[in-house]
Amino acid sequence: MTSALPRPHAARPDAAPVYPRPDRDRSDRWTSLDGTWDLDVPGGTVPVTVPFAWETAASGVGRTWLEHATYRRAVTVPAAWAGSRAVLCFGAVHHHAIVRVDGVQVAEHVGGSTPFEVDLDGVLAAGVTGTLEVEVHAPADKRAIPHGKQRSIPRDDYDGVSFTPTSGIWQPVWLEARGRTYAARVAVRGDSLTGFDVTVGVAGDAPAGAVVTVEVTAGSGAVGPDGAAGAGERVELVADGAGAASGRIEIAEPRLWSPADPHLYVLTVTTRAGGGAGAPDAVAITGGLRRIERRGEHLYLNDERIYLRGVLDQGYWPETGLTAPDVDTLVADLEHARDLGYNLVRKHIKLEDPRWLHHADRTGMLVWAEPPAPSRFSPEAARAFEEQVAPMVERDGNHPSIVIWGLYNEEWGLDWDIPGSTDRAAAAVRAYDTLRALDDTRPVVENSGWAHVRTDLVDWHYYDEDPAAWAANVAALADGTSEHFPVRLAADFLARKSLYGSADHPRTGLPVLNSEYGAGFTSLERAWHLRWQTQELRRHDRFAGYVYTELTDVEHEMAGLLDVDRRPKDRGGLEPRDMNAETVLVVDLVPAHAGADLPVPDGELGLDVHVSHHGPGVVRGRVRAAWVPAGTPFGEVRDGDGGLLGGGSSDDAGASGVASDTVEAKPFVLSPAVRVTVPPPGAASSARLHLWLVGDDGAVRARTFVDAGPIEEPNRRGERWA
Repeated sequence: MTSALPRPHAARPDAAPVYPRPDRDRSDRWTSLDGTWDLDVPGGTVPVTVPFAWETAASGVGRTWLEHATYRRAVTVPAAWAGSRAVLCFGAVHHHAIVRVDGVQVAEHVGGSTPFEVDLDGVLAAGVTGTLEVEVHAPADKRAIPHGKQRSIPRDDYDGVSFTPTSGIWQPVWLEARGRTYAARVAVRGDSLTGFDVTVGVAGDAPAGAVVTVEVTAGSGAVGPDGAAGAGERVELVADGAGAASGRIEIAEPRLWSPADPHLYVLTVTTRAGGGAGAPDAVAITGGLRRIERRGEHLYLNDERIYLRGVLDQGYWPETGLTAPDVDTLVADLEHARDLGYNLVRKHIKLEDPRWLHHADRTGMLVWAEPPAPSRFSPEAARAFEEQVAPMVERDGNHPSIVIWGLYNEEWGLDWDIPGSTDRAAAAVRAYDTLRALDDTRPVVENSGWAHVRTDLVDWHYYDEDPAAWAANVAALADGTSEHFPVRLAADFLARKSLYGSADHPRTGLPVLNSEYGAGFTSLERAWHLRWQTQELRRHDRFAGYVYTELTDVEHEMAGLLDVDRRPKDRGGLEPRDMNAETVLVVDLVPAHAGADLPVPDGELGLDVHVSHHGPGVVRGRVRAAWVPAGTPFGEVRDGDGGLLGGGSSDDAGASGVASDTVEAKPFVLSPAVRVTVPPPGAASSARLHLWLVGDDGAVRARTFVDAGPIEEPNRRGERWA
């Protein structure tokens, strides 16, 4: 008898522990504290599985609106760590944590998404076992604390898009050994493209005067027969009286990081106390040489123009909440996004597990990172939001994959009132200035979606079920004839939002991009809107990119390209990667409705088609077209010769459909239209017209389709109530 397969995203308590900070690696001496703890709750003590929030099934507790509990377990510092410092590390605990060892308080931390650590030197000796307690306060009323899309009591203003709360320990807990004098903080920036600027904060026995050596010990992807190519460069620094050391390490033959070539360097930082007392400390830092910058209204990566094709990802799983069931499942979402054709993931109001960011570094996925926000404005709430910024930059600033920092989202935590409140506008500006002072190597968005007051990118969120209105409003935003668009904030509340929160914000000179869009009730409708709305974004050369909402379903929110278990939905034959490709087709057509973009023609049909190309070089070719049975995916149709449709290299349309004149598309410039004329599809009541671009080299460079079917008014019958 075989056992039943587990739910795809159920927690795996038997999974081997994976070091939580591969980008800041001390995995040679560490021990995981994840697993079973005791949890004191009202009424008694229950077992809980860390690091899953106590609301989740995976935790074994499943308690919502529990506001206070205490975790407890035995902890032993390995005897082999004698002579080192044992440091207790927490990935994240929501929201207010008090840490005790053997009843003595050793730390207190406020902030549900930021990491913290406790140096156990003088608290717990090597070889000794003590009792570790973590007392957690997680208020049900979360409106004044950074909580993102966790539901609150009383409710958030955006309760309709909020989810089950995440309370308690929800990211890994571990012990690691460090030297007596050690590097507590290391920042590396490779935006010069020729080397790394390094800043080290030293702690421990003797920070002042510590000698810090930074050496390039590996270059991922550049390993030759004699070891790691690019290794060997080194620099020696001396910490000042405050334990700070900074310098630069040049790379002799720099290899840049990019999505096409995500080359990483490993910089080993070795710290010794002045005079050489005690064993040295070593930590391996991962970094990349890359530069992201805005030049006027365009974005450039490593001096080459880039277009962002992004998807929004909220990082929730059905039985484990904000914590992934295991590391493989965590990083798989990046592969799902890549398979769907995206080159960027906007991790939505969540500081994701560093292992996810490390995988993005390794695989070349670009990331838009942003912290959670409160939901109501007060000076205290704004201050709590800003207090996350420095820990966010310290934790994640080394990742080359992060190319945009976001802050507030749609004025959440600012009462949707930047234009009407100088205090709220000032809070957005202050958050921007705080982040910009900490990191000036990436664009910063102070308030994603609308009402910008100080930003490096003008982004906008726009949802619309009407394809004609969508196309018209997007065109007006692109050419500047309008800066307003409708936003439905509730079923009975339609607001008119502006890109700008003040009259003096510049209307030109900054990159403009969409950062949320999508529409449709069913999966078929959503695929239809994805096809047509994305092509309208690609129609306008002014835009620097887009972010589709969203990668996966979350609880009651069913907008995902994948369901909650990361399974594909029925998209009616649409391949999202065709819409998100480097080269796409743009058809001059306002579609009627899903399944019937236009009526079945009874005579010759002519369509104008453009090419949008965001890759290097010029693309030349001809657009082909052929009728196929309704709903047929491109890859399932065979031409008259038995080959796959569009698969031949001959420039003769023949059995592979008719062809247009030659069209030429330059990078980032929409091509002129070419006319494609096809005969009627025959007697079928519905049909699909496949369109694909065949380059001069015979390769299929882009493809889309148009559905033909009866155009009918909705059948709405019954008594209408007043």
